[in-house]
Amino acid sequence: MKIHPTAIIDPKAELHESVEVGPFCIIEKDVKIGEGTVIESHVKILSGTRIGKFNKLSSGGSYGGLPQDLGFKPETKTYLEIGDHNILRENVVFHRGTVEGKATVVGNHNYLMGNVHLAHDVVVGDHNIMVQNTMLAGHVVIGNKVFISGSVGVHQFVRVADYAMLAGLTKVVKDVPPYATVDGHPGLIVSLNVVGMKRAGISADVRLAIKRVYKVIYHSGLNTKQALAELKKDANPAPEVQKVIEFFESSKRGVVDHRFVSGGSDEE
Repeated sequence: MKIHPTAIIDPKAELHESVEVGPFCIIEKDVKIGEGTVIESHVKILSGTRIGKFNKLSSGGSYGGLPQDLGFKPETKTYLEIGDHNILRENVVFHRGTVEGKATVVGNHNYLMGNVHLAHDVVVGDHNIMVQNTMLAGHVVIGNKVFISGSVGVHQFVRVADYAMLAGLTKVVKDVPPYATVDGHPGLIVSLNVVGMKRAGISADVRLAIKRVYKVIYHSGLNTKQALAELKKDANPAPEVQKVIEFFESSKRGVVDHRFVSGGSDEE
């Protein structure tokens, strides 16, 4: 291992022989770090943290600290789990879970920029980008290939579905459905994430079908239950369309509203 002499590593921490640790880092006991991970200077990794392979942790980060939950008992055994191939930039702060034996989870191939905060029990999927000063409250769930712009705040227990995009400075207090772009205070759907869908290889026909789904839900004059019943009359929907329907059906917080559109929809 390439470990700077100023780093302090508990002998009970488990680091793969290829891990690199920079100056003035602190790694506590009951930490596991996988192959090829590089840790820059002034990083603190606390007990209960599990970090996978080929991650890069930039300077100043804090991983696996006690949850900021007034009811949490410090002796509760919980974890922070980080997957593989993540780039975690300067001064990010991730807290471990609150439920005995459970974890705050970060998946694979995510790029989280400086000062991103993940609170307790957050779950982040794969291939997501979070820009500077993103703040996720407790129990937030982020899907896959989500783009979150700078200084976005997401309320506790909110879900943000695959291929969603959150514009800068947005306040998110309800669930964000797949393929939607959300902006404002509070956040409202302002369009579909067409660029994200094109990059994902979603065909024009399927994009049009998704657009029609959102028109039925938000612009048909039906309530959500009625709109979903109407959409489910299609016996063979595209998987992407089915994903939207299932998301609305499973929402517990409610789904974000659409901004008022005069003279029709501007989703694409």
